Amino acid sequence: MLDYLGLEADLTTEERMIRDEARRFVDEEVKPDVGDHFEAGTFPMDLIPKMGELGFYAPTIDGYGLPGVGDRAYGILMQELEAGDSGLRSMASVQGALVMYPIHAFGSEEQKERWLPALGTGEAVGCFGLTEPEHGSNPSGMQTRAEKSEAQSASERSGTAAEKDGDEYVLNGSKTWITNSPIADVALVWARDISAEESPVRGFLVETDRDGVTTDEIHDKLSMRASITGGIGLDDVRVPEADVLPGVEGMKGPLSCLTQARYGISWGVVGAARDAFETALSYAKERDQFGGPIARFQLQQDKLAEMATKITNGQLMAYRLAELKERGELRNQQVSMAKRHNVRMARQVSRTAREMLGGNGITTDYSPMRHLANMETVYTYEGTHDIHTLVLGADLTGIAAFE
Repeated sequence: MLDYLGLEADLTTEERMIRDEARRFVDEEVKPDVGDHFEAGTFPMDLIPKMGELGFYAPTIDGYGLPGVGDRAYGILMQELEAGDSGLRSMASVQGALVMYPIHAFGSEEQKERWLPALGTGEAVGCFGLTEPEHGSNPSGMQTRAEKSEAQSASERSGTAAEKDGDEYVLNGSKTWITNSPIADVALVWARDISAEESPVRGFLVETDRDGVTTDEIHDKLSMRASITGGIGLDDVRVPEADVLPGVEGMKGPLSCLTQARYGISWGVVGAARDAFETALSYAKERDQFGGPIARFQLQQDKLAEMATKITNGQLMAYRLAELKERGELRNQQVSMAKRHNVRMARQVSRTAREMLGGNGITTDYSPMRHLANMETVYTYEGTHDIHTLVLGADLTGIAAFE
């Protein structure tokens, strides 16, 4: 595995064990079939509980049956999963960083006890409802609404008098491009509480089998095909007040979750780039043209040298993020820089690797084209490349170009 500056020599025993177990899992359980899943547009559902058994969901959380590992170990895990496929890392990232993290950070003890163990084992699947059809890069413009009302009892809904069950919220709106939504048991939906002054954004744990919830799958994707993506429709969905995250109000809630996810992406895409590079290197050594392996040609060596350098730069950035995060000094703008740089790097590397494979490189027999197609999505989601550029611009100049 490419580690040109020997960064892995400094890993702890625990981090090495996590790396090795994740690599074994990807080599044995993911790579043999992922090309078929990509072509069919399906996710390997049998891997969900297996990843839970291995502690791949929100492993940095301590307690609730979760391992409580460090931030660098988590990054290494994301790197190894995305070396298999971005869809695999995305599933684990959404489950952990976008659902389990906010429940742990902002939820009540009852919510934690109810959901964290089940999500951690993969017995339950979660999704994160923020993006809307009309609000992607500007999530603060969300139109999904939650209005507080007195709950109806079962007998009252059937037309007879009864005691009220307590307060609840009625949710209306729609979310789109939601990873896991068609298979999710619970959706963390962010909505404006129009019952409160200034309509703050709040998080609602919405069980997807509630009346009025729809989670239709998005088909015909040309990227992230080995990933299940859909929408969330909310039509007068009644949610008990006990299912509202009590610990946060405003955009701080969803944006802090996205910072966690983007940290994992910054690591993950390095794994995709590394896998594309290693595939191209192996191919170049074995592919004979003009009387010998194409790896002997200067043009091919130039491509390999450039790819290895780009990947190494991405690794250095990811490792530095981990150091800052574990010290509690990581800023969201620094994560924006790493997400922006590393995804663009992986996009470039996977394209060059595919180029080196020639016509063979457009088949599912080789990974670079699949990684390249996936990077088109990763380049856009969790903040587009352009939006992260503006985040950095605002941080550097003190002037927000998007306000």
